[in-house]
This record gives sequence, structure tokens and C-alpha cells, in this order.
Amino acid sequence: MYIATENYVYSDILNLFVAIYCYNKKHKEIPDQKFFFMLITQNAKERIYVSIISESKTRQEPPLNELSKRKVVEHNSLITSIAKMDKTPLKMFELAVSLIDTDNPPQDQTVYLSKKELFAFFNVNDSNKHSRFKEAIEKMQKQAFFQIKKVQDKGFQYESIVPIPYVKWADYHDEVTIRFSPEIMPYLINLKTNFTQHALSDMSELNSKYAIILYRWLSMNYSQYEHYSVKGGRREEQVERYRNPIISIRELRETTDTVSEYKKFTDFERRVLKDPIKEITNHTSFNVTYEKVKKGRSIDSIVFHINKKQVADDTNYKVDDPAYIDDKIRQEESEKDLVYEAMKSPYTKLLMEHFLLSYIDLTDTDILSGLQKNVYPLYDELKDLRGLNGVKEHLAYIRDKQDDYSKKNIVKYLKKSIEQYLPIVKRQDIEHE
Repeated sequence: MYIATENYVYSDILNLFVAIYCYNKKHKEIPDQKFFFMLITQNAKERIYVSIISESKTRQEPPLNELSKRKVVEHNSLITSIAKMDKTPLKMFELAVSLIDTDNPPQDQTVYLSKKELFAFFNVNDSNKHSRFKEAIEKMQKQAFFQIKKVQDKGFQYESIVPIPYVKWADYHDEVTIRFSPEIMPYLINLKTNFTQHALSDMSELNSKYAIILYRWLSMNYSQYEHYSVKGGRREEQVERYRNPIISIRELRETTDTVSEYKKFTDFERRVLKDPIKEITNHTSFNVTYEKVKKGRSIDSIVFHINKKQVADDTNYKVDDPAYIDDKIRQEESEKDLVYEAMKSPYTKLLMEHFLLSYIDLTDTDILSGLQKNVYPLYDELKDLRGLNGVKEHLAYIRDKQDDYSKKNIVKYLKKSIEQYLPIVKRQDIEHE
């Protein structure tokens, strides 16, 4: 069967859906296996667009619900670079990066995106979304670039990279062609070390440039915390510092491209810290707080405290299993009981009095259940040996010795402290007998 070699075929036939698969060995310009399809809207009055597509070049567009499963993988140098762009180009770049298969990099640095997927990611459905999309593309190509700083033997080396120089789309079909620059690709593929992976779905709800930049930076640090927690290779306090990263105000201004903006710290804090951190906590997998660190009378740096929210496992296959349901109910009831007992416990009050627990901690069920299950039984042992005053003396001592890195892992710190102290008390009692 002979197939025309033109790229596009038009038809005036209405109400038709045709799929033809052909095999042609005679025509040299066409690969052995070809197929084309015609998709007709009912009662359409315009011409119908049909593409002839080589089987080797067919592309499957991921379903919209796959957005929640997609990951963005980037080199850490790209995350710490200065993003000279607004939120929309930055989010569009992240969406495009999520289409890259790092194990099988795209040919010609090109990926293909669905407009439907794009609009779903940006959560837009108004009538002028297509013109807004066009404006965003034009703005991205005219204004957006990354400024990357690398440490070299003689100082710093700087790169300015326009990440996406070429975009093609049409009014009459859904596909958008996006081509990355060759210079950006080393930061996106074949990454063995010093890279960060984060969820695309976390980005979709972030509505400010600074929230996106901070989220990427926090993800980079938390990824290192997770890596070294499992693999080892760092001291405990070093690992904890990845979960409680510190950044100087100077570096934070450079990263957020606000060196010349928000000269008053109150304005800077509101626009670059308070509001973005609130966005990140409300819309991503992280709970984030921060502290200001002073040097003299001025704010010198910021310490962030990152905790990952508990995410339900993918247990859809178990939802009809009575044993699983019963076990889940028992676990939830057990945790509720632990939290309730912890709230009533005199030890909780003592921890508050010694500033080892905050009011925010009292809203964290993981902390309360962890204390009741793992720490308070050991306090009971100490109370039996030395009385309640013995517990108070122990808490006063560990409060004075507490390091900053332990503040956000309070259950682990308290448990380790009492586990180390109890054997000393028992040994002292034996020696005095």
C-alpha cells in the first residue's frame, strides 16, 4: 500500500475516526512500518488535521493524573544558581525537566508536552489561557536565564544559560515542542552525584518565585539528609544540619536575586521568607520553620528547620483486606491513646517548664506519641530511683547541654539522654549499697 510522503494530510470528511496501520517496503522515503490517524470532531466544519507519523518517532503523552508521580532531577549547581526569571518561566522549566528520562536522554534535547497537561499544572481554565501561554513562552525566551557560579582553582567561574531557546506550538493541536539548550543538559542528565530529585506536584501549587527557589534549595538539603541518614559517612550532627540548613543573608539574597530589592529587612523577610515558607508548608511535602541568627545587632543568617510530612503509602491493593483494615484501626487508636496519655503526663509539663518542648510541639502527634512510647517509661524508672526531683535535675542538665541540631529531633535527643543517664544512676546506687 502506498502512502503519500507529505507531512500533513487534510480531509473534509466529517464524523470519522480512522486508524490505519500499513507496511510498505517499496517506497524508500518511508520507513518499513508507518501509521497515521485521523481524529474528527463531530459536526466539524473546518478541515481535519492528520499527521503521518513514523513508528520510531511516536510519543505517548502521559495522562494528566501522572503529574502527581513525576519527578524533577537537577544538578545541585543549578539549584544554587541565580534564577533570573519570574515564577511562570521557572515553573514551566521544572515541568519540562520532569519530562526528561535521565536514563534515556531525549534526542536533540527535545521533549514534547501536552497543552492540557500544561494548563492542568498551572491550574488555569479561563478563556484567554492560550494567549497567556503564548505570553509566558515569549517572556521565558526573552528574559529567563540561569546564572551558575562554579568554584575554580583561581576563583569563581560564571555561566549564564538560557535553558529553553526553542518552543513550537500550533493553534490546531495539543502538542508543544520544547528544546533545551545544549549548555543546560549536563545539569539535567547523566547525574551520578550532587543532584536533587523532588516531586513535580509540590511545585504546581507554589505561586511565588521565592517559594519555588526556596523549595528547590530546601529539597536539596533534605535529600542529603535522607541520603546520609541511610548510607552513613557523616557524623550525626552533620547529618542533622542538612535537615536544619543555615544560609547567610548575603547568599540568600544572591540566590533569590534580591540583592538590590527589599532593602528593609522587614520587607525582605515578609516577601522572601515568611510568605514563601507559609506556601511551602501549606502546599508541599515539607513542614518548614526558620530562625534568625544575629551577629551583633544585625541579622546575619537564617536557619531553616525541615520536617517531611507523613505520606500515606500506596496501599490501594489492601483497602478491601479486613485484616489490614483492623490493623490500621488499631494503630490509629493506639497512637490516639499515646497522644492522650502524653497530654496528661506530668512529664510533658516538666518538659515545657524546662523549655525542651514548645507549644508548637504539642500540636505534633508524632512527637507526643513518641515521647509517651519511648521516653516517659524511662522517666518512670528514674523517678522510682531518684524521685520526681531527680527527673527535674536531669531535664535541667540536658537543657543546658542541648545543641541547636537536636532541637528539631527532640524525641530522639531526650531518649538518648535518658538512656545514657539511667545506667549511671543505677551504678551509683549499687556503689552506695
